[in-house]
Amino acid sequence: MTALPTTGRSWHLVARPHGWPKAEDFALREAPVSAPAEGRILVRNLHFSVDPYMRGRMNDVKSYVPPFQLDEPMDGGAVGEVIASGDERFAVGDHVLHGLGWREYADVNAKHATKVDASLAPLSAYLGVLGMTGLTAYAGLFEVASFKEGDAVFVSGAAGAVGSQVGQMAKLKGASRVIGSAGSAEKVKLLTEEYGFDAAFNYKDGPVAEQLREAAPDGIEVYFDNVGGEHLEAAIGSLNVHGRATICGMIAQYNNTEATPGPRNMALIIGKRLRLQGVLVGDHAALQPQFVKDVSGWIRSGELKYNETVVEGIENGYDAFVGLLRGENTGKMIVSLTR
Repeated sequence: MTALPTTGRSWHLVARPHGWPKAEDFALREAPVSAPAEGRILVRNLHFSVDPYMRGRMNDVKSYVPPFQLDEPMDGGAVGEVIASGDERFAVGDHVLHGLGWREYADVNAKHATKVDASLAPLSAYLGVLGMTGLTAYAGLFEVASFKEGDAVFVSGAAGAVGSQVGQMAKLKGASRVIGSAGSAEKVKLLTEEYGFDAAFNYKDGPVAEQLREAAPDGIEVYFDNVGGEHLEAAIGSLNVHGRATICGMIAQYNNTEATPGPRNMALIIGKRLRLQGVLVGDHAALQPQFVKDVSGWIRSGELKYNETVVEGIENGYDAFVGLLRGENTGKMIVSLTR
């Protein structure tokens, strides 16, 4: 039997950020590692996820996910290898998905771990396209936005982990037109040339409302919002009667220190009979079997493509997170601990 590690590093939140997170708000600390107790497993993390929602957890406010505790290891999605087991359902060598990321070694309650198959897809995919972000895209488009064949769809943050899946799923299910916005010429090119969007634009090139009207002259039926702010206002202007918007994220305002003004054209919601609805992936667990069946099939057939931005080394976890908030990722942002 291989000897277990005696210590491992983990990221702690040591101060609550005001505005943009700073390096001094975080600390990478060493802690003892021991064999797991009964009903628990010890996992060597191979990859962990950094996600926009984590910025909200750094504030001490009540929300749908409890805030990170100061001077405690942060958590989040991770996939790794079981190196010691105190539960008969898991054997050493199994690969598992769990919620104790931001660390090298995780002592996980076995009830909160799920076996994953590395032969179906790369392990990191279970943090993205086959994981939480993929299910968010799937549920947000098909269940929350009530997408139907022939709809025109606009996606903001379209080169990100969720947005890129939304656009492709809409095309696969018969959207009449799919438009995406992103923050660089390279990402715009990726959307149209690799992901199959019908049109895309760089929101930094001019007013979003004008660029959206040009890209969707006949309006849109569905808006998938990852950004908020100016994008949401533009979408309300372009949504047709009985249009639907899924409100998934508002990354444009996560680091604001002042209250963010709402869209100035919300009166249009009345006349157009629009439906704007938030999405939380935890509400849609019942879709998981169909989601995995559909998406794994699309991946195998090559119909659905995905990208990951991989940052190597636990010591670069903070940089990966801040890079995500700045839009430096294409697709899912992953921190890999495999080297």
